[in-house]
Order: sequence, then C-alpha cells, then structure tokens
Amino acid sequence: MPKAVIFDVDGTLVDSVDLHARAWHEAFADFGFNFDTGSIRGQIGKGGDQLMPVFLSPEELDKHGAAIDHHRSALFKDRYLQQVRPFPAVRDLFQHVLHDGKRVALASSSKQDELEHYKRVANIGDLVEAHTTSEDAEQSKPQPDIFQAALQRLPGVAAHDAIVIGDTPYDAQAAAKAGIRTIGLLCGGFAEDDLRKAGCIAIYRDPADLLARYADSVLAR
Repeated sequence: MPKAVIFDVDGTLVDSVDLHARAWHEAFADFGFNFDTGSIRGQIGKGGDQLMPVFLSPEELDKHGAAIDHHRSALFKDRYLQQVRPFPAVRDLFQHVLHDGKRVALASSSKQDELEHYKRVANIGDLVEAHTTSEDAEQSKPQPDIFQAALQRLPGVAAHDAIVIGDTPYDAQAAAKAGIRTIGLLCGGFAEDDLRKAGCIAIYRDPADLLARYADSVLAR
C-alpha cells in the first residue's frame, strides 16, 4: 500500500490549463511569434524551460526566451490567476487520503506565489505536508527533478512507496523517470490514450471520480 500521494496541481487539482495556454499565446504574440493556442495547450504541464524549445529555435530562445517567460508569468498573474478555480471534491479527496494514513505532497512547475494561491482556492493548505515548485528543479517535467525533490521532502518515503496523481503525459513520464507510478486524471484535457501510453496505471475523470472509487483504486491496496 502506498505511503504517500504526490499531486500535480495545474489541471489536476485546479482548472487552469486553458488559462495558462492563453497566457503563453499572448506572451509569444507580444514578441512577434504567433502559435496556435491548441498546440500550446498540448504542451501545458511542462515548465517554460521545456515548453519554449518546442516552438522557438535555439537562436530565438537565446535572444527572447527569458523575457518571454517573465512576460508570460506577469500576464498570467495579472489577467488569469484570479480566474482559477478548483475541481470538485479536492479537499474531500485530500482528507480521505490523510484519513487512510497516507502523506500528501504537491509537485508543481508553478512559481511559489502561484502555488500558494492554488492552495488557498482549493482550501488544502492545512492538508499538505510538503510541496515543490519550479524553484526546486533544474529542469521541469517531463524530467524527474520535481518528483525527486518531492520525495526528498517526505523522509522515509521511497519512490516505490509513492503514487503520483497528474493530468498530463509529462507527469507520468517524469514520475516514471523518478521510479514512481502515476494515476492519470482526464480533467486537464489530455486524452486517456495519451495518458496510458505515457505510463499511467489507472485513469479517472477528476478528483471527485477518484474519491468515489477510492476503495477500488491502487491507493487503497
């Protein structure tokens, strides 16, 4: 039976994926780069260090990358952060996980202040033992740094003792590189087939669905 559950945040606990995609689209456009919002959305779940190289050449990254990333962050906070809402039953799921004797951590590519906002809107700040942010990883998902850092903040929990819950293939790929199994949620907008191909061992609609079927899930075994 798992000892700890490590949750991704964007698209897993809070409904923010479309908002992040819009912020990236606008940030790119303000620097003269016009990319399809749908294509950008398919990369949400990665940090800027992994997302921007999908769209920009090495020369463009060197010239504009840092400025675009900073601009994107400011746009998101100014225009979109206050629109983020939690998915149903997030707090209830966390309480159930804790009541079941498991420890809870968050592993996100978000900035620290964004993560604190998410914890407030989802009303889970008092239920989280540890968290990581973009500042805790040299490389973002799909590299394993974020999940490795989360494990380090959970003393006594080895990779095989933990389960990641995320909404993107990048969560599953990063977790696998860290030796952790992943449960996938569909609420972030990725297709079930994409999540399974990335290595998710089970798929649920959203936190409420996982809570409703918790007794039959790998979390209860």
